[in-house]
Amino acid sequence: PESERTARFVRQAKTECGIHTRTTSAGAPHGGALQDLIVKDAAQAKALKSACVRTIDLNERQACDVFCLVNGAFSPLQGFMDETAYNSVVKDMRLPEKQLFGLPVTLDVQSIAGLKGGDKILLKWEGQEVAVLEVSSIYKPNKVVEAKECFGTSSLEHPTVYSLIAEQGQYYVGGKVHGLESPKFKYPVMTPAQVRATLPQGKEVVAFQNRNPIHRAHFELLKCAQRDVADSILLVHPTCGPTQPGDIDGLVRIDTYEALRKETEAQYPMFRWAYLPYSMKMAGPREAIQHMIIRKNFGATHFIIGRD
Repeated sequence: PESERTARFVRQAKTECGIHTRTTSAGAPHGGALQDLIVKDAAQAKALKSACVRTIDLNERQACDVFCLVNGAFSPLQGFMDETAYNSVVKDMRLPEKQLFGLPVTLDVQSIAGLKGGDKILLKWEGQEVAVLEVSSIYKPNKVVEAKECFGTSSLEHPTVYSLIAEQGQYYVGGKVHGLESPKFKYPVMTPAQVRATLPQGKEVVAFQNRNPIHRAHFELLKCAQRDVADSILLVHPTCGPTQPGDIDGLVRIDTYEALRKETEAQYPMFRWAYLPYSMKMAGPREAIQHMIIRKNFGATHFIIGRD
């Protein structure tokens, strides 16, 4: 049964703060290896760019996905999902190799005219050449099925379902991503490798995800969780990419975290602070799994799930 298969990947422990979900291989990236898709050889990068037959200007949601792919936050993925991987994740929450994965990671386009397998596409974000996509799969998804499976509803009242069906491209293009440069944003970001470099060896790491400005109740939750996991590091790791309409802007959210960090860093040296470019999906339990996997790739051994 599904519950037994899930238990092979996570354990749960109830504490006074709620439920902490722990990875079974403490500190190891999801799938065993942290992916680094950035092309290091300048000649290879130049050859990839010169072979491109099309350029796509990414929106912020897509640029966040490219950041997570090329820097290993979506490990073990090495690119946007092909149709087989997409269907497997949508229906079973598993990659074809049977690893747990919460939500599909796809590149949507409005037109596939003239595009074929083997083509290379240059991906740009606000003028920055960030990656080359090597096309291996072109398909038209059933977005109603995707919405029902991933969000639990196909109602257009759900903000991400509305975006999925009414705004995003009707086709998906999958394939390996070759990173040229990590996408840059208007706020400071750290890659999984950079965050891992700040974490002391041998200590457990409790990760906290939030999409809202931080407040005192959040901070009390963080202190409680850090006490529950003795001698641990607390990674404060909010998402700062697009969220639902009406949410507070990411730069403003970061200001609240920076203010609290400066106010508390002397008393709480075991806290680490970093910001993640990720587009929130409002997908409930499946997105909680996605966030857990991302933080596992950033070095976390525990993940806080819950409301304040």
